[in-house]
Amino acid sequence: MSTSHVLLGLLVAGGAQHGYELKRAHDARLPRAKPVPFGQVYATLGRLIRDGLIVEAGTDSAGGPERTSYQVTEQGRDALRDWLSGVEKPAAYVTDALFIKVTVALLVGPDDAAARAYLTAQRTAHLARMRELTRAKADQDASLADVVAADYALAHLSADLEWIETTLARLGRLHSDLNRRDS
Repeated sequence: MSTSHVLLGLLVAGGAQHGYELKRAHDARLPRAKPVPFGQVYATLGRLIRDGLIVEAGTDSAGGPERTSYQVTEQGRDALRDWLSGVEKPAAYVTDALFIKVTVALLVGPDDAAARAYLTAQRTAHLARMRELTRAKADQDASLADVVAADYALAHLSADLEWIETTLARLGRLHSDLNRRDS
């Protein structure tokens, strides 16, 4: 995720805002994403100013410390438009921790027991998370953003679960293949 582009989008959608408002808007609009730390918001705002994508829109000290508001420049709008029109390249390499842990467990264990135990525990965790997301979608107070985010997460978890099941069925052969390559 590009924090810079998300902040640009929030400024375009909501008009001039200060860092605290942007952090709250990020976390509210991307409810299933990892919350953005305040420090990252302010560091990103500094880079956006440096690059001419936003400018200071004014300061406000009502109800607390002085806060600087920011607004998007035309250059910032162009950068956001360019980013939004770009297609994400599908990942060329498998780098997910799930895959890496199974591979390492197969390499270091005398048999496939460590990988089997890890996959079984991971399957349990995936199923629990899928149930949690399904309940969240059914909540009457769930926003459309919550439902869309839950659907996205469920699709990925379902794909992971399918891979877990397939890999569990192949563990003995995978362990033999990996250890034969080391000989």
